[in-house]
Amino acid sequence: MSNVTPDGVAELEALPSKELYERAVGLAKERRDVGFLWDLLRAIPAAAAATGEVGRAEFDLLHGLSLLEELTHAGEGEMADALRPFYIEYLTEHAKGT
Repeated sequence: MSNVTPDGVAELEALPSKELYERAVGLAKERRDVGFLWDLLRAIPAAAAATGEVGRAEFDLLHGLSLLEELTHAGEGEMADALRPFYIEYLTEHAKGT
């Protein structure tokens, strides 16, 4: 169930992708939510494929260490844009009454 009002969701959707990434990762760190970070790592290959980088997505599926590198860039450019729904979902589920 969402902890964010409809106005809060619209506010999140208006934010740049990098800001969504920073808020979601910051909240996960605050909550010590390793599960979110694991889910983010699992979402990166699909996001890479959605941006047209199919070869990179296939490589990431086979090489966990490259996923860790991708995590540090998951708030940048097309990758961040592809992950926007993931960040918004996390923030709406776990933010406090935004």
